[in-house]
Formats: sequence, C-alpha cells, structure tokens
Amino acid sequence: MRERPGSAVCEHCGAGAADAESSGVPDRAPDPVAAPRRRDRDEEGRARSARPRDGLGRPLPYGSPGVARQPEGVPRTPAQSLTEAQRLLDDGMPFHAHEVLEDAWKAAPEAERELWRGLAQLAVGLTHAARGNAVGGTALLDRGAAAIAPYADAAPYGIDIAGLMAWARELTVCLTGSGAVPAAESAPRLRATGEETENRPTGDEV
Repeated sequence: MRERPGSAVCEHCGAGAADAESSGVPDRAPDPVAAPRRRDRDEEGRARSARPRDGLGRPLPYGSPGVARQPEGVPRTPAQSLTEAQRLLDDGMPFHAHEVLEDAWKAAPEAERELWRGLAQLAVGLTHAARGNAVGGTALLDRGAAAIAPYADAAPYGIDIAGLMAWARELTVCLTGSGAVPAAESAPRLRATGEETENRPTGDEV
C-alpha cells in the first residue's frame, strides 16, 4: 500500500501499512494514533519498500522471490483500471488490485473520488480476509461498501454497486469466527456486464 511520507496509513483507503512490516503476526486494523514504524530509506531520506512481498502484500525475507508490486502512476482509463483490477482479483491478488484502484482514485474527478476509494477499500478488505484478519477485513469491507453506496442509483462504467455491496455483506458474515478465505475464489465481480452480473460465493459457499 502506498503511504504518505511519514505516515503508516495508505493515503487512498486508510488501510494500515506498518502492520505489513511484521512477519508471522496477523495484520490488524489501522491504529490512527499509533506512531509509524521506522522504514527503509534511501540516501536522501525518502521511504522505500525494499522487502519483497507475496501475492497478498505480506513481507517476505530480504532476497526472497516475491510478487512484483504494481507500478505507480500508470495512466489508465476507468475501463482499463476496472479490467486490470478484475484480473488481479481473479488471480488472487487483491492487494495488487488495490494499487491499481488507488491510481484510478488519484486520477478521478472529484465527483468520483469516493467511488474509487471505496473500490480500493473493498480490495483491501478482501486482502485482510485472505490473510485471516477478520477484524481488519470487516472494517475495510464496511467502509468500502459505505463509500460506494451513494453511486448505486447511477453507477458509472457498468460498476455493479448493488452486487458489490451484497458481496461485502456476505463476506463479512463469513468472516465471523472463521479463518482466512481463499482470495481468488472469494473475489467479487466489479462490473455488471453479461455473465459477470453475479458476484461469486464466499466462505463456506465456495
């Protein structure tokens, strides 16, 4: 997740980033008052993320083969952003889908910013759920669903607002008292086009 300089919170969706720096401990919902942890910095003092990460964005030991991060600042049309984010969701990489949706948020007009923020929050919610973090997953899924709700009556770009909200509710129920969910099998459909109108089942329904 991409953080503001000096911040442990993703500038886009509010998801915690510092928790990802610890290995072997389930990640938690972000603590807005916690001091950010020390991070790798280059010669000019700028933060850098040197550690390789897996498909869910979790840090791996230095030198391990990891999954490449999404390049930042790639110009895409909204349709291209949705297509790329869907591909990553389908491949079980919601963390990376979040990064694509973050770029879309940065490029979006003011009237659409909360829409893209909410979509990214849903992707982060699935990331937490796939990591086995029910508390963080529930928080981000609820936040994302609330952010996209105002667009339900006139959803742009064929985005399935109603379907995504229903998916978030169902996944939240599945997280109660359960462990990690499979990321790819639990991924939602972002657009309501053709056979993609139905969101995938989650949890025990997979």
